[in-house]
Amino acid sequence: QSCIAAKRFIVVDKVYDEFVSKFTAGIKDLKSGSPLAEVTQIGTLARKDLAEQLNEQIQTSVEQGAKILTGGNFKDAYFEPTVMVNITINMPVFQQETFGPVAPIMRVKSEAEAFAIAGKTNFGLGATLFTADIEKARKKVSKIADGSFFINDLVKSDPRLPFGGTKRSGYGRELSREGMLEFVNIKTVYVHE
Repeated sequence: QSCIAAKRFIVVDKVYDEFVSKFTAGIKDLKSGSPLAEVTQIGTLARKDLAEQLNEQIQTSVEQGAKILTGGNFKDAYFEPTVMVNITINMPVFQQETFGPVAPIMRVKSEAEAFAIAGKTNFGLGATLFTADIEKARKKVSKIADGSFFINDLVKSDPRLPFGGTKRSGYGRELSREGMLEFVNIKTVYVHE
């Protein structure tokens, strides 16, 4: 399990259908089983109540119009990898933290709409932008208030880089020089002669 796993997918209309098709096929191919087995890609959640909470978030979203393409079932602490579409910004799977294998995929008409929607959450740990135009992506960094902005790679922590969020994802940073400075008291010494 990872607290920095991708939680919301906002995909422009131009590539949406292809993305959903390939992504869903990849999810269906994941191997579930014991976390001790080398072939296992999906194991159980840490606790049964987390699976129940995830199920509640998914079911409420379905009641609000979301559609499950694959998965959606759970037993005890195991939850099937789940792909959802027809997502709106008011659904629990978009607005709340979902700690489990659920991928809500939202279709947007344009890049501008994608950036506008990405900021409409109370969380701000990190964002990923996948694109062929890296120079254009670099110019978009300021459009997202999250603590991290990754281009063509998933958000991850690296001891060489400061890591932390904004909004309800926390404040301050850990790791790197900046993170170490969060744990020290800096003394100011001023001498006027």
